[in-house]
Amino acid sequence: MEQPFCQSCAMPMTSPEEHGSNADGSANADYCCFCFKDGAFASEMTMEQMIDHCVQYLDGFNSDAGLQLTREQAVAQMREHFPTLKRWAGQ
Repeated sequence: MEQPFCQSCAMPMTSPEEHGSNADGSANADYCCFCFKDGAFASEMTMEQMIDHCVQYLDGFNSDAGLQLTREQAVAQMREHFPTLKRWAGQ
């Protein structure tokens, strides 16, 4: 089975605690705990604002993934991938 990842920020969700929560307190299968809480997005932002937010964590991502992406490479990859995520599809 494929590892789930957040349909807003693309973060891999490797444990139940990383899943967001629905209004009834149940786990949300589509979004992480940072993007979705109590049945709503934690913050309203555009896809570009989400990319700007996510690129702040590039050093940790590079370290975890064994990569050496530059900021420009990471932003380009996010601009290509994010429109395929549920939150940003069709924008």
